[in-house]
Amino acid sequence: MNSKEILRTPTQLGNFGGGSQAAAGRVADPAILRRAAVASFIGNFVEWFDYAAYGYLATIIAVVFFPASDKTTGLLSAYAIFAISFIIRPVGGIVWGHVGDKFGRRAALSLSILIMSASTFLIALLPTYQQVGVLAPILLLVIRLVQGFSASGEYAGASAFLAEYAPPGKRGYLTSIVPASTAAGLLFGSVLVALMHAFMSTESLHAYGWRLPFLLAAPFGLIGRYIRIKLEETPRFKALEAAHHVDRTPLRHLFENHRGKLIIAFAVTCLNAVAFYLVLSYMPTYLSTEMGVSETQSLIAATISLITYIGLIFLMGSLSDRLGRKTMLVLASLAFMACTVPLFAALSGAGFVKIVLIQILFGALLTMNDGTLPCFLSEIFPTHVRYSGFAFSFNSANALFGGTAPLVATWLIGLSGSKMAPAWYLVGAATVALVGMLLASETAKAPLD
Repeated sequence: MNSKEILRTPTQLGNFGGGSQAAAGRVADPAILRRAAVASFIGNFVEWFDYAAYGYLATIIAVVFFPASDKTTGLLSAYAIFAISFIIRPVGGIVWGHVGDKFGRRAALSLSILIMSASTFLIALLPTYQQVGVLAPILLLVIRLVQGFSASGEYAGASAFLAEYAPPGKRGYLTSIVPASTAAGLLFGSVLVALMHAFMSTESLHAYGWRLPFLLAAPFGLIGRYIRIKLEETPRFKALEAAHHVDRTPLRHLFENHRGKLIIAFAVTCLNAVAFYLVLSYMPTYLSTEMGVSETQSLIAATISLITYIGLIFLMGSLSDRLGRKTMLVLASLAFMACTVPLFAALSGAGFVKIVLIQILFGALLTMNDGTLPCFLSEIFPTHVRYSGFAFSFNSANALFGGTAPLVATWLIGLSGSKMAPAWYLVGAATVALVGMLLASETAKAPLD
């Protein structure tokens, strides 16, 4: 890498020593930052487009891949496959964290997007339950496990990658590209599925329409892979390499020396995990199955709220640079604790416009957390274990509370008979996150360790 092309402005230095400080203490020029941002955006977009397609097509997948049963049982089966695919995520977080901390962020991100896009494409080719019986849901589960494994390195890697490229005072803003790409993937999935419901018959959707979103993974993934292999490694990781400080056993050092940070990161991520999947993925299904809203209207409402979410996420990232990560994450937890139950209650009997407004408000609350969390999780861990610490804590929380959120919400409604059950579940997650964040230190003003 040509130093004149890539490295320009001196900043505060990390604890590397010698000539490596010069590499660690410089930031990429605007052209390099743009390429890094695009590469991070596309990979995360592919991942969450897939999850959006699966979540928004859950009612159809329940019919296509499972034996005929009552609607709730079929939906629970579809969500169970969705949830089980998250079991592998902590394992994937360990593997990708090890690769990213030992061999570089670019190596991990280039490989993970290839596995993710290939496995997503294979879903489009799966036989249905009517064709092969119980083999259909088994094959679906296997592919979802592969997806979960590959996806476990994506969010953490992209966030760490951008944080290590970002200039001082801009880390929050730049890392907010990662949740923005997540929302963009969900938005594209929402728009596509809404159009499918609007212009395709139910018979066509069940026969072949559900396959269309998954087919798109192949071209998206190839584009993302091409961009990523053209990128340079981050300045901070290159500095570690130059100083011969790359950790050969990052996981051992992570669990020996940073257990407290892992617990804090896990607790804070619980709110993100539950809120993200309830507000952005499960909500259209909740509106159609529990509130009697048409699937087309519920998806349109989700689409509108996602557009506002993407705009707000950058604002919240910028605010976290000014006000601090701790301030923003504490406020997000308090806001969810105070507003979730009233907002869920307001959905009962609400018209379309009111539903859209409520979803926009939920999205605004979520951006306070989402716009700040990727930067906080990148800053709380030092460079030599950053990928591992972020990936393990983030994926563990998402495995236990994120991927299971739609399943738990549906189960709680059936168990309690109350449509408010998901709201109280979300309040509980916000409480856990608040406790974790109160134990954390502010990270916004300190240089990356």
